[in-house]
Amino acid sequence: MSVFSPLSERLRVAHLSPNRDNPFDIAPDAAARREIAAELSLSELPHMRFSGRVQASGAEEWALDGKLSATVVQPCVITLDPVTTEISETVSLLFSPHVAAPEEDEVEMGDDSVEPLGQWIDIGAIAIEALSLALPTHPRAPGAELPEDASDPGPEEESSRKPFAGLADLMKRGEN
Repeated sequence: MSVFSPLSERLRVAHLSPNRDNPFDIAPDAAARREIAAELSLSELPHMRFSGRVQASGAEEWALDGKLSATVVQPCVITLDPVTTEISETVSLLFSPHVAAPEEDEVEMGDDSVEPLGQWIDIGAIAIEALSLALPTHPRAPGAELPEDASDPGPEEESSRKPFAGLADLMKRGEN
């Protein structure tokens, strides 16, 4: 999970009821949405809500089921005009004490729906991570198209480009 979280909504595992659902519902205020938008390189985040429940799953695990809804505004990758996108994502995670948190910078990715169980379940960080994963990677304004000179080369142009064509000559000159 990300370290950044302007949403301070966390559930203490010791206070969760194993016999019933433990509901949550967070809707960050305007200041928190501005911080989230800045962290995720969004132009605006006019709406965001994350609601759901945490419930016991077996003897030691906790299951989180939630729904993230948001309205995001990003610059178009072609024109830089604002592009508004409605996001609606289902989030399902399992928190288990039998999963260890990664200790190194580079780790092998395992099952991304199982998280290590600590003393807290950070609902705010989960919401922000779910939003960042749901963002369009290349938002495009309606009707925005790349100019013809910026498009990919055709098959005949691709085959005529030979980036290493002069390499053999250069290597021969270097040996003498």
